[in-house]
Amino acid sequence: MECKIDDERGKRVAQLLYESFGTAGILGKTAMPEDALPDSVKTGSLEHLLFLTLTVSIDYQRDAPALWESSRKTFEDPETRYLFDPKALNEIPMGKIIEDMQKYNLSKKPRKDASIWRTIGTSIYKKWSGDPRNFIEHCNCDSLIILERLRNEIHVCNGRNFADYPYLRGPKIAPLWLRILRDNAKIAQLKNLEKVPIPVDIHVARATLATGVVTGRFKGRLDELFECIREAWFKSVEGLTIESRPMIALDVDEPLWHLSKYGCSYRDKQTGYCPNINRCEAKAFCIMGTIKIGNGLVELET
Repeated sequence: MECKIDDERGKRVAQLLYESFGTAGILGKTAMPEDALPDSVKTGSLEHLLFLTLTVSIDYQRDAPALWESSRKTFEDPETRYLFDPKALNEIPMGKIIEDMQKYNLSKKPRKDASIWRTIGTSIYKKWSGDPRNFIEHCNCDSLIILERLRNEIHVCNGRNFADYPYLRGPKIAPLWLRILRDNAKIAQLKNLEKVPIPVDIHVARATLATGVVTGRFKGRLDELFECIREAWFKSVEGLTIESRPMIALDVDEPLWHLSKYGCSYRDKQTGYCPNINRCEAKAFCIMGTIKIGNGLVELET
């Protein structure tokens, strides 16, 4: 694999996208799918935190706007509201959870998604009295401890070990959850966020490649590029300052996601021509060349 990081270019891209996202937006978009609260829910409340935590846990291979809209509808319906109550998730049969998660298309893979959802809810109920904030505080609000415990904490069932936080502990979703805790739940006391890698998904990967922050020649699994992309953004934000604090890799997650979803996703996979280039904030950094991404595979020649 040939992979080259241009962190000086990355610094310019990071500054541009962050400033654009905070003002006029990226291609006119300024809000993330998780930003809208369910009716009657207050920012930072326990209900809000459970809504965010459970929903993000099944944010894999999904259209994010559709997922979060389905979750809001599920929360707002009195008949399915219990799905966000850890105590109820511990007590109600799996069959009903599977059925009710399908009412508003909350689950795409009914059994798998319901198992993830219920396991996390039950772990929060049994270990943290139904409140994720107790887990966060028990980790001393240290992001690195949170990541480590998400990965490693288990429970035993019928003599077998099972993860307490399936998928929430993953290399994309765990950092994404931490960013959402900071940006949406407004948990300001989280420490060591600067050491948390950017949550790389198809959009962050595509935008990173399309802006030339990572270039090279490669054909294979997309996730083989993820570590290079994480390293690229750690390096690119070094020395940058925003709002009187150091910029961190998590700060460019939302702008990159928007750039890809509403811009780079439309570029010609072979040539790199993008029909949105004239109205794109990052047009000065758009590079030509082959960037084909699909079915977990990538072909890169830039």
